[in-house]
Order: sequence, then structure tokens, then C-alpha cells
Amino acid sequence: LDVSAHPFTGGAGPSDVRITTRYSTENWLEGFAGTVHEVGHALYEQGRDGDGLAPATRALSMGVHESQSLLWERMVMQSRPFWDFAAPLFHEAFPHTADVDPADFYKAFNLVSPGPVRVDADELTYPFHVFLRYDLERSLFDGTVDVADIPDLWESAMRDTLSVSVDGRAALGALQDIHWSFGAVGYFPSYTLGAIMAAQIFAAAKASLPSLDDDIARGAFGPLRDWLRDNIHRAGSIPKSPDALLADVTDQGISPAPFLSYLRHKYADLYSLDLSRLSSSTGPPPS
Repeated sequence: LDVSAHPFTGGAGPSDVRITTRYSTENWLEGFAGTVHEVGHALYEQGRDGDGLAPATRALSMGVHESQSLLWERMVMQSRPFWDFAAPLFHEAFPHTADVDPADFYKAFNLVSPGPVRVDADELTYPFHVFLRYDLERSLFDGTVDVADIPDLWESAMRDTLSVSVDGRAALGALQDIHWSFGAVGYFPSYTLGAIMAAQIFAAAKASLPSLDDDIARGAFGPLRDWLRDNIHRAGSIPKSPDALLADVTDQGISPAPFLSYLRHKYADLYSLDLSRLSSSTGPPPS
């Protein structure tokens, strides 16, 4: 584990898996969440069969890769059971949190607060950061937008969608991510596809592991890791597509329904919202 400006998972070869993270004196949550996210990527790298050189042992897609990092970050670390396990460890490492109970940690990690930075965004506003980038990428490639227009378009889109201003600060705008600098244009939708798949995969894991919430609450993460290794990691690139993988594991291709149901019920509970007033088709609560 090392420190970098932008957290990532990498290594010198297929069997060498290393992660980086970053820390902030202004946002103490960042270092912990970023580390858990990268651990999810690392587990996917370590869990696939073979040495990673054969095509069938490689990652199926970057969306699937992101599903594994987001599953551990959002479905596990940001869950209520996790903080029954983690709160005492935080109390020991950070004595000033001694009066913060598990419910308070859970609320802090799931606070909805629109902001300019994608990697710091909460689950509800995060997709809007992806929409912004993808819309700009398409416009750049179809020739309707010039590179010089991006700062103004970015500012306008952030104001329209999230009521947030970057005030011309490139580090909070188009230069906050490293992706375009190394040619990863079109990558950003992988994050939202990953979030959608993570919710769907986690629902299948809970159906297969009835004691999963209790396991997480006592810090027993092995059963979930092993289930993911058997059902997701070892599949590598054998399925012909992420849809095929999800159909094998969850009995349907990629669907936003579990993701939307997860968000609606989780945040309705956190914010005491009446779901019947939000939508007539929220679906059943996640099992």
C-alpha cells in the first residue's frame, strides 16, 4: 500500500498486485473509502485463475472490475452491519471518535451532499458526474464541441445537474481525473455500470449466504470473498459478455432494477422518506 495523487491498483505483472490510496486532512473518510475500493480491485486481480496471461483468465471488462471495487466499498463498507464491526476499531485508532456510535459512522459515510469531485461523490449524485463526462466525450468525438469549450460547458453542466460551481478551478473540473491524460476516453460509464452490477451481484450473494449481514457485522468477510471468487473472479473472460456473466450468477442480464431498489430503500430509511410519494414502482426492498 502506497500513497498517490489518484488511488489505483497495479503491479509489475499479473501475479503482482499492489494498491495505492490518498489521504485528506479535510475529509478523513477519503483515505479509508479509497483503500477499500482498491482492495476490491485487488481481490478481483488475485481471485482469477491462472497467471493472467491467457485471454480466458483476464478481466471480463472494466465495468466488471469496477463492480468488484464498488461492491466492497458501497455494499460492504457503507453498510450498517459493517460499522458494528469497524466502529470499535476506529475508537481504538482514533480516540476522538470514542463517542461516535456505529449508526453515526454509517450516516456519515452515506451523507448525500453534492460536490464537484467525482471520487468524493455520494452514491446518489455520483452517476451525474459520469453523465457529464460521457456527454462531453461524445460531443468532442462528434465534433460539436471544441476542447477550449470544456471549462465553460463543465461549469454549466455542474450548475444545472448538481447546483455546484467549480469557479473556473481546473483541478475541480475537467482536470480532476487522470483518465483523459492517458487515453482512457469512454471509461467513465464503467463506474456506473459497475455500481449497477455490484448491487445485482450483492443481492445474489445475500440470497446464497443467508448469514451475510451477520458475517459482515462480526468482521467475517471470507464467505463473501470466497463466493465472489467462485462466481465472479474465476470466470475471468470465459463468459462472452458482462450480460452473460450476470445471467449465470443472478439469472438475468445486467439490470438497473436492483440498483435503483437498493438506492431507494437505503436512502428512504436514512432520510425517513416516504417511498410511496417518490415512485409507484420502487420494487421490493433488497433481501
